[in-house]
Amino acid sequence: EAAHLIARMVRGEVRPTMALRQLPMFWGINHQVTAHSPMKEVLDRVHEIERRPGILTASVATGFPWADVPDVGASVIVVADGDQALARATADELGDSIWQHRERWQRRPLSVREGLAAGEKTGRHPIILADHTDNTGGGAPGDSTEVLRTFLDMNLTDALLLYMVDIEAVEKAHAAGIGRRVRMLLGGKSDPRQGPPVEADAEVAALSDGNFKYDGPMYAGLTGNLGRAAWLRIGGVSVVAVSKREQPLDAAFARSLGIDCAAMRYIAVKSAAHFRSGFERLAGSIHNVDAAGILVHDFSQLPYQKRHRPLFPLEKE
Repeated sequence: EAAHLIARMVRGEVRPTMALRQLPMFWGINHQVTAHSPMKEVLDRVHEIERRPGILTASVATGFPWADVPDVGASVIVVADGDQALARATADELGDSIWQHRERWQRRPLSVREGLAAGEKTGRHPIILADHTDNTGGGAPGDSTEVLRTFLDMNLTDALLLYMVDIEAVEKAHAAGIGRRVRMLLGGKSDPRQGPPVEADAEVAALSDGNFKYDGPMYAGLTGNLGRAAWLRIGGVSVVAVSKREQPLDAAFARSLGIDCAAMRYIAVKSAAHFRSGFERLAGSIHNVDAAGILVHDFSQLPYQKRHRPLFPLEKE
């Protein structure tokens, strides 16, 4: 879209003029999934605006709330063809419509057990929990342990965790070999906020050098590498331990180890939204959960030093 606009500019067909409207609000991460309401409604509004005469393009930036920068928060941009007043009026219209519904872009924190209970209520499996406070795509270490500990405490069977970033555990598994049992401390090695390590007597079910090919639709056909990896079984709970931090975008790597994700009753993924590209089609239900971890979604816990304005919902007024 940008390239086409640049080409039209070079040919003298359009004269883009832009208007920015900043919104004093944080946008809940699990309400940024573009295929579902309420985010889909926002994009439908954007596309309606783009069909109007004189409007070249419009965008919504939900913002990255973990960035300690002066302009942290959401914003909208509208680009009109040579008409600054139209760009400004339209940006204000779109911004006002988002601000008026600011409560809709927030979410109540959901615990791990609440997420599981909500999934069981639907009666459909697999129940997928998005451990978004340990989302490696957002910069988290990928070794938080609350979800794993909850799975074990509840004696769940046919449960799977993707992925636990733990080089030490992986190396122990490779040294032991497939079919052997290994005593290990799993996860919880990067930061105390990630939870303590889980003491486990794990069976090494499979080993990998980490090479695989993505199924898609995201990255379909591209190759990936998660470093040396191991499929570990602790009772009825399976853990895929890896050496490199990356979100589970589809089931391809798990399948390369011999795991059938569709046959699982419970799957936990260390991701906030991108996992949906590959896992939504097999999910009975999906629930984002607030387990202990560095990438907190309660933004009141973040020690901002540079933001210069109040932001909803931290400051209600």
